[in-house]
Amino acid sequence: MRPARAALLDTALVLVFVLVGRRNHDEGSALLGVARTAWPFLVGLAVGWRAATVWHRPLRLAPEGVTVWLSTVVVGMLLRVASGQGVAFSFVIVALVVLGVFLLGWRALAPVLTRQRSRTRAGTDRP
Repeated sequence: MRPARAALLDTALVLVFVLVGRRNHDEGSALLGVARTAWPFLVGLAVGWRAATVWHRPLRLAPEGVTVWLSTVVVGMLLRVASGQGVAFSFVIVALVVLGVFLLGWRALAPVLTRQRSRTRAGTDRP
């Protein structure tokens, strides 16, 4: 997978996390509200990508994926505090779990799906 696609997938998953959270809390999906909620996590995502130079190996779980995940949560929460947004302990736990599943999950599945797709294309995936 190319780094640009991996970055777009990470970004999309962070936005899904934000949209689902806002919906669950009846905060709506108005663009400014979504942007206000998302920007700390998107900055954290970018910091993680930069810190781990993820563009060299965007599919690696460790240390790249783990760095992206933890940076997204930690930097995101710190920026939420700095910008006057709420940071309840339960929210930190939910963010750790959900963003971990999202940002690490696709990286864990990608090699399996890539191998399966390669075998199918080569005609070796027969019953």
